Amino acid sequence: MSDKEATSTTGMSARKAGVIEYTIIAFCIAALAMIFQPFLLALFTIGSALVVFGALAFNLVPLAVPGAPVRAVVTGGVVVAILFVVIVGLAILSAWLYGVYFVKPIG
Repeated sequence: MSDKEATSTTGMSARKAGVIEYTIIAFCIAALAMIFQPFLLALFTIGSALVVFGALAFNLVPLAVPGAPVRAVVTGGVVVAILFVVIVGLAILSAWLYGVYFVKPIG
């Protein structure tokens, strides 16, 4: 069995792991470029949203190593997405509770 066949059956090849890693890094750089460009406010808005998702996706870079299964990257992505939804939900709930209990109506 050659090295190419061994890597394909046991996990990601070095090339596939590099593509995943560099795609995530390029996504983060593009998001930062959109934030710091001085021309369009719409690009700033899009970049601000993309930098959050880029930061979340950057957590998957340590999982993109040669020999690791692609399933590990997908599972890591699902875990990061679930944590993001839970944390955003808790933030929205705490803001709502703040409004209910601490903000007095005018009048």
